[in-house]
Amino acid sequence: MEQVLANLLVWLTAIWWPFVRTMAMLSAAPVLGEMLVPVTVRILVALVLAIVMLPLTQGQVAPTIDPLSLQGVALTIEQAVIGFVIGMAFHFSMSVIALLGYLISSQVGFSMAVMNDPTNGTMSDVVSAMLTMLAIVVFFSIDGHLVLVGVIGQSFKAWPLGGGFHPLLLQAVAWNVAWIFSAAMLLAIPVVFSALVVQIGFGFLNRVAPSLNLFALGFSLITIFGLMMLAQVVRFIPQHYIHMSNRVLDMIQRQMVPYG
Repeated sequence: MEQVLANLLVWLTAIWWPFVRTMAMLSAAPVLGEMLVPVTVRILVALVLAIVMLPLTQGQVAPTIDPLSLQGVALTIEQAVIGFVIGMAFHFSMSVIALLGYLISSQVGFSMAVMNDPTNGTMSDVVSAMLTMLAIVVFFSIDGHLVLVGVIGQSFKAWPLGGGFHPLLLQAVAWNVAWIFSAAMLLAIPVVFSALVVQIGFGFLNRVAPSLNLFALGFSLITIFGLMMLAQVVRFIPQHYIHMSNRVLDMIQRQMVPYG
C-alpha cells in the first residue's frame, strides 16, 4: 500500500507542472477562458491535457522537484506565466474584434444601448456582442482549439519544465498590445469616415437651413449609413481574424525556434 501511495505521489507530481501551464493558458485563451465556460470545465480539460502531455515532459527536471518547496513554488509561478502569456497572445485577435464593435457602436449611436454580455460577464453594446459571436464561430471553424493544444504541446519542447523562458517572449507579447488598437482602428475606418462625412454634411446643412431639427434627422441618417458600412465590413471580419490569428501563431513560433 505504501508503495502504491509513493508511486501515486510521483505521478501527481509529474502531472502538476503541465497542469499549471495548461490551466493558465486556458484561463487566458479566447473562448475557453471566457466567463461563459465554467471553471470546472477548464480544470477538467487542463487535467486531461496534462496527462496527454506526460510523454513530452518525461525526463525533464521538474517532476523530481517537490511542489511544496521554495523551488517548487517558483517553478509553479514560472509555468503559470508561460501558459498565461501564450493564452493572452491568442486572446489579442479576439480583443481586436471586440474593440472594433465598440468603435462602430460609438460612431453610429448604438453605444447608448447596452446589454448583458454572458461571454465577458459585463455590459456591452449590441455590435460588439454580434462581432464577438462571429469571431467565436470563426475560431472553432478554423480549429482554433486544436491550434491551442498544439502550441501548448510545442511549448514543453521550447521551454522545458525547470528550464525557464526567455524574456523576449514577454517583450514580443507586450509590443503586440499596440497592434490591437491599430488593427481595430484600421477595420473601423470605413464606418468612422462615413459617419464623419454625414456629420460634416449636416453641419453645412445647418448653416443653410437652421430651422430644421438636424439632431433627430442626423442621428437617424448616421445610424443608417453606419449600418450600411457595417454590412460591408462584416464580410471581411473572418478573413481578418484568420490573418491576425496566423500572425500571433507566427510570433509564438519565432520565439520557439531558437529554443526548440
